[in-house]
Amino acid sequence: MPLDPQVQVFLDEINALHTPPPSELTLEQVRAGVKTDPAELGEPAPMAATEDRRVPGPAGDVPIRIYTPYGPQPLPVFVYFHGGGFVLGDVPSHDAYCTAIAKAAGCIVVSVEYRLAPEHKYPAAPEDAFAATRWVADHAAEFGGDPGRIAVGGDSAGGNLAAVVCLMARDRQASQPVLQVLIYPMTDCRFDTPSHREYAEGYLLSREEMDWFLGCYLAQPEDGQEPYASPLRAESLAGVAPALVITAEYDPLRDEGESYAARLRASGVPATLTRYDGMIHAFARILALFDQAKIALDEVAGALKQAFA
Repeated sequence: MPLDPQVQVFLDEINALHTPPPSELTLEQVRAGVKTDPAELGEPAPMAATEDRRVPGPAGDVPIRIYTPYGPQPLPVFVYFHGGGFVLGDVPSHDAYCTAIAKAAGCIVVSVEYRLAPEHKYPAAPEDAFAATRWVADHAAEFGGDPGRIAVGGDSAGGNLAAVVCLMARDRQASQPVLQVLIYPMTDCRFDTPSHREYAEGYLLSREEMDWFLGCYLAQPEDGQEPYASPLRAESLAGVAPALVITAEYDPLRDEGESYAARLRASGVPATLTRYDGMIHAFARILALFDQAKIALDEVAGALKQAFA
C-alpha cells in the first residue's frame, strides 16, 4: 500500500533538511542530531517511581533506568534495549516509549544503557545486554519486580540484542524470558534482502546509514557471520522464548525481521508477526504523530500482558 499520509508528511519534512550522511559528519555531530524530540515522541508517562542504577557488567557497571508504573507489586518486568544502530541512543532517548509501555502493559520496564560502538565494538553490546538481563532476573524482587515474569525486547539494534539475549540464555543454560518483543529488528548483517534494495534511500533509514552503523559496530566484517551479531544465522533457534515480531512495510529491515519470525516458527518457537503497512523504520516510537504507533503500542502491551499472565 502507499505510504501512510502521516508518514508522508513526516518524511517530506525530514528529506527537505538534506542532512549529510553520517560518513560526512563527526560522531559527535551524528549523535547530537538524534536527540529526543518530545513533539514527535511524546512526553514520558507519569510513573510511580523512576530510578537510575548501575549493575555489574562484563567490563564495568552498566547503567539502567527502572520505570515502575502505579499498581500493586510485585509487577512483571520488561527489560528493554534501545535502538540506534549500536552507535546512537541512550536511556533518555527512549524515556517516552519505555514509560508508555510500562503504563500500557502494567509492568516495570528496565531500560539498559549498553556500551556503544565505535568506542566499544561487538560483542560489547550483547554481553552488556545479557549481563543486565541476568541481574534483573536475580534482583527483581529488590525493586518490586516478579523474577518469574521477565520479558525482553527492543527496537532495531535493540531488537537484535533482545533476540541475542535469548540465544545466549539458551546457550549458557540460563532461564529464558517469557517473551521476546522484536520491533523491526536487525537480524542479519548481510543487508542483501529485497527490502534493503527497495527502500535504500528516502525512507528515514538508508542503506548508507546501515553500512556506516555496521562499520562502527564490527571490528572486522567476518564478525557479522556470528549468530550473536546476526541471530538469523544461528544454526538453530530452537529453545528460545516465544516472540512478537513487528515490522514496517517501508523499512530496509523488514525482510530480515520477517525471515526471523519464519525461522523461529520453523524451529518450533511460537512467533507472532505483524507488518504495519505504510509505515517506516522507527515508527513505533513516534507516538505523537502516527496513529499506527499507538496501535503497535497496544499490540506490544497486549502481548506482554498475555505472556505475563
